[in-house]
Amino acid sequence: MHSLMKHLLGSEQHSHGGEPHTHAEAAPQTTGLVLNWGRRYDWVVQFMALGQAGRLRRNTVDFAQIVAGERVLDVGCGTGDLTLRAAVRAGSTGQVCGIDPGPEMIETARRKAARAQANIEFRVGVIERLPYPDASFDVVLSSLMMHHLPADLKPIGLAEIRRVLRSPDAVSGKPSGRLIIVDMKSLLEQQGIVPLVKAAGFTRTELRGLWFNQLGLVRAA
Repeated sequence: MHSLMKHLLGSEQHSHGGEPHTHAEAAPQTTGLVLNWGRRYDWVVQFMALGQAGRLRRNTVDFAQIVAGERVLDVGCGTGDLTLRAAVRAGSTGQVCGIDPGPEMIETARRKAARAQANIEFRVGVIERLPYPDASFDVVLSSLMMHHLPADLKPIGLAEIRRVLRSPDAVSGKPSGRLIIVDMKSLLEQQGIVPLVKAAGFTRTELRGLWFNQLGLVRAA
């Protein structure tokens, strides 16, 4: 999938942190891949998903079981389409944030949120340094971005996700926050995502196949 994206968008479709940018916000330093495609990203995702990108995002928030009033973080939010769906589920009493290292992606996401009159905080940032306090969120979403992280960055990013997710509450009996990862199933298996998720401190983890087993979904708590 990624190789075809590169072919479709040419040599300017991505950059690594630290390279010059003409945008108001600069891409942060990171060893992960930074996609900075802006609106072109939506076209490519729709093409690669055979017109089913909306269905994929709907399935993702369904699996996340987001309810009104929850606090949700979309890591690697891109242009914000999944984040917007999460905001609808969380409702006016919820809090939804999206973070991505691509300034053009965040600019596009902010414009979409403004048009939809959605109260979403979009930030330029990276998974290995999430700019949020401990236990800030009930749900963290990660869609089609884990394969952009090098092997040494994945455990760091997953540990950060575990840090910002709610811990179990012994008094109320409320369970811990939950993580939803969607990516190519073969890559999730090759890269050992489930063991890495468990090593980050998640005790309940499952991997299931989607779309004739081409995509994989990890749900962890």
